[in-house]
Amino acid sequence: MIIGVESTAHTFGVGVCHKGKILANVRDMYHPLTGGIIPIEAGKHHTAVAESLWKQALVDASITEKDITAIAFSYAPGLAPCLLAGMRFVKTKAKLLGIPILPVHHSIAHLEIGQSIGAKDPVLLYASGANTQIIAYASGKYRIFGETLDVGIGNCLDKIARAMHIPFPGGPHLEMSALRGKYHPLPYSVKGMDVSFSGLHNKALQLRAQGMSAEDVACSVQETAFAMLVEASERALAHTGKREFVLGGGVACNARLQAMCKAMCKARGVTFFCPAKPLLIDNGAMIAYTGELLFKKKLCISLPKLDIAPRERTDQVSVTWK
Repeated sequence: MIIGVESTAHTFGVGVCHKGKILANVRDMYHPLTGGIIPIEAGKHHTAVAESLWKQALVDASITEKDITAIAFSYAPGLAPCLLAGMRFVKTKAKLLGIPILPVHHSIAHLEIGQSIGAKDPVLLYASGANTQIIAYASGKYRIFGETLDVGIGNCLDKIARAMHIPFPGGPHLEMSALRGKYHPLPYSVKGMDVSFSGLHNKALQLRAQGMSAEDVACSVQETAFAMLVEASERALAHTGKREFVLGGGVACNARLQAMCKAMCKARGVTFFCPAKPLLIDNGAMIAYTGELLFKKKLCISLPKLDIAPRERTDQVSVTWK
């Protein structure tokens, strides 16, 4: 019985996993009054909601603290104040219950949760706020076959939304606006296997300032940015020869991105996987699920060695549980 704690950015989540089955998945999101995430305030939010979410997860899973075998937590990558809030909470619980801790890399958890719906050896398009990577397993590590060269796709969408006075998170609002908009060409920047969103971002704001409707801006941004991601993902599939594709991360909730990825996979004869929304956004269940994979290989860590790694990349992790 593994309990997982997620606290890399705006969300604090607690999930419970037992023998590959998710028994609980609760979360609470920090909402800034204006602008984007303020890391210190997000960390305070996590500390404030941690205990109540922990108790709710136990209730949802119909277990008690005595049933817990180990605690998994997201140690990387993320905002330091948020990661620290999660680590301190987990340390306290581990000492109190006398159970081991399983350090889980947040980005890898987004990939591993694909196993819960049947993916075995996929290429992952990980599209979230700060992260945009195309990942696949090769030679003992999850390799990054393509990534953003500047800002993450989610942050790009949020920045454009913020400039149009749309509250955080802006992506869902842009998605709805895009349904009523028309496409206009924007800078399309795919460089080898990598993508760049800065030119698209700047041009979108320029067109909005010149009078283009918010709906047309949203539609144009989505169509251009998502086409870039799908192109790079298809190239990764061709390069690796893999026959499965997983779409993950918070931006993967976008129905248009899902449809474009699904169409690409159908054209290539590749099996498409996309977890349900509660497993796409930052959540504790994916941490617990990945923690169970680590636990089976006895990859626990002692309290004195416990630490966070805010900037650790996906391809720096040795995948010793496979």
